Amino acid sequence: MAEVHQTITVTLNGSSKEVDSAQTGEQLFADNRNVIAVSINGTPRDIYTPLHDGDTVDPITLDSPEGLAIMRHSTTHVMAQAVQDLFDGVKLGIGPVIDNGFYYDFDVAQPFTPDDLKKIEKRMQRIVKDNQLFRRRVVTEDEARAEEKDQQYKLELIGAKESEIEADAKTEVSSGELSMYDNIDRDGKTVWKDLCRGPHLPSTKYIGAFKLQRTAAAYWRGDEKNPMLQRIYGTAWNSKEELKDYLAKLDEAARRDHRKLGADLDLFSFPEEIGPGLVVFHPKGGTIINVMEDYSRKMHRRGGYSFVQTPHITKGGLYETSGHLSWYKDGMFPPMHLDEEFNADGSVKKPGQDYYLKPMNCPMHNLIFASRQRSYRELPLRLFEFGTVYRYEKSGVVHGLTRVRGLTQDDSHIYCTREQMKDELKRILKFVLQLLKDFGLEDFYLELSTKDEHKYVGSDEIWEEATRTLREVGEESGLELVDDPAGAAFYGPKISVQARDAIGRTWQISTLQLDFNEPHLFGLEYIDKDGQRKEPVMIHRALFGSVERFFAILLEHYAGAFPAWLAPVQVEGIAVADKYNDYLKSVFDDLANNDIRGEIDYSDDRFGKKIRNASKQKVPFTLIAGEEDASKNAVSFRFRDGSQLNGVAKDYAVELISKVCSTHEQIVSDEDFVRVSGYQAA
Repeated sequence: MAEVHQTITVTLNGSSKEVDSAQTGEQLFADNRNVIAVSINGTPRDIYTPLHDGDTVDPITLDSPEGLAIMRHSTTHVMAQAVQDLFDGVKLGIGPVIDNGFYYDFDVAQPFTPDDLKKIEKRMQRIVKDNQLFRRRVVTEDEARAEEKDQQYKLELIGAKESEIEADAKTEVSSGELSMYDNIDRDGKTVWKDLCRGPHLPSTKYIGAFKLQRTAAAYWRGDEKNPMLQRIYGTAWNSKEELKDYLAKLDEAARRDHRKLGADLDLFSFPEEIGPGLVVFHPKGGTIINVMEDYSRKMHRRGGYSFVQTPHITKGGLYETSGHLSWYKDGMFPPMHLDEEFNADGSVKKPGQDYYLKPMNCPMHNLIFASRQRSYRELPLRLFEFGTVYRYEKSGVVHGLTRVRGLTQDDSHIYCTREQMKDELKRILKFVLQLLKDFGLEDFYLELSTKDEHKYVGSDEIWEEATRTLREVGEESGLELVDDPAGAAFYGPKISVQARDAIGRTWQISTLQLDFNEPHLFGLEYIDKDGQRKEPVMIHRALFGSVERFFAILLEHYAGAFPAWLAPVQVEGIAVADKYNDYLKSVFDDLANNDIRGEIDYSDDRFGKKIRNASKQKVPFTLIAGEEDASKNAVSFRFRDGSQLNGVAKDYAVELISKVCSTHEQIVSDEDFVRVSGYQAA
């Protein structure tokens, strides 16, 4: 009797397809070797996952972003296997995929050395060559605990509530079913295994080119109270050419690292005596900050903003009202209990109160709005502040100027009517993009962050209206709009301006957040033209994001060679011999009278060394004075690329420099200078 095959119907490429009930993605896409996994009903799964009637199935190819992430995660497992092969008693932490690569945390007896990384990489290459299979097994919690009985960090994750697990750790385990991944050799023997959610490649042969990059110490789960583990970072790509290109970009990024440039150019530092994540700006760095803020203030004045100023500390009740103590307390510095008074017998006469360093400016701006009755004629009311706030970032994530504990936000809160909301958002976005362009950033796209179903306040209807409005504004801007599901703050959705820098890296900079909830929580009202009391809509807007982080972005974007208007020292003066210093000083006095920031090198260094020093400090213009210059009441220019303009009349030179510094143009060569300044030879 002929065997009867049961069939199921799945949706493939938008069309129904009848397939054998035992079929998997492996058979479904057998003619495309680039398919390494499948998306089943929107969830990435291993290619050999059984299909069911009614499933929607889409291929995940190795050259897609999803496929590359799966390949990198599989490479992470290979790295962990290699580490356990080479070192005794290794305890495994977590091994997630990150931007452009991966990492894995290990508890080992001794920190890894560069030679260790070479050994691990060599062992990984053998594992890849062995073409081991990745195979998933579903296990119960008891089974998982039994298999991981010697792995204390895995045991900690097993059974933990998903809400308690950080995003990186969800690579290993999340709510629902638990699973183990076995690495199986050619003989069918399981040679390694790890607790993991998956998915993974079919086998190690799909792993392309990889490189172990560096090690770092990292607290388990980012908490300094936990054990210190050793983290190995790596990257993986589909080809050796892609890996080579990426490593070249990394070399360029290292050359531009703002922490290195900050030290080399004497811009800022992080004294141990003050504490991690708390920066001090040196005179040159402070100059750049002042120029940034002064220009921003000027543009905000023109944009109809009102300037406010608020304190750095407040009673905790303010953040209870705003909801921050419920949703954001872990990111705030611990409270200071103050104002408590005692009787002579030690009993409490007057209870004290908890004061907090402010993590946000918005609650204080709400109090300014609420300080008196408001009319619809005052709206939109645009409040603006350079407000320093404090975030208790864990020491393991503090990073230069891009992740600090004390930061200055160029913070604006706009209060408007429901009818004004969309036009005001369009106006703000246009304002933001223009100001970012003024600072030299040109390549943008937008990201729309929507509601986190586990972390929000307010009704679904309000969130839907706010999200719809932001989406319309983003689409009408003409920029690419990318979704960021569940990325919103608890009080409302947001649009983020993402900017690409000079070497193609993407930075999140400005944010626009719609908020119907805080006005309600603070009882904010205005009198409408019909005499009715109504709640305003609140728009949170940070343009730089934070002054410190934006400083770092610009520093890396320009590789320290700021355009003249931003440069801390716009002109360096070098005399060919000391006897021309007085003449050169007369030139720099004229520059100072024209608000040009200049310095003369009075050091004992030789002339050539002074030229090299000016170049290393990336000064836009170097003015040189020697016998011929002084006799003709002139100076000679030297530019960043080494080109020169000689014998420029002193007064004309001052005029030209003033003209160039009043623009936002980047000047590298004599040709740039002539083009921007309009210089004409005598």
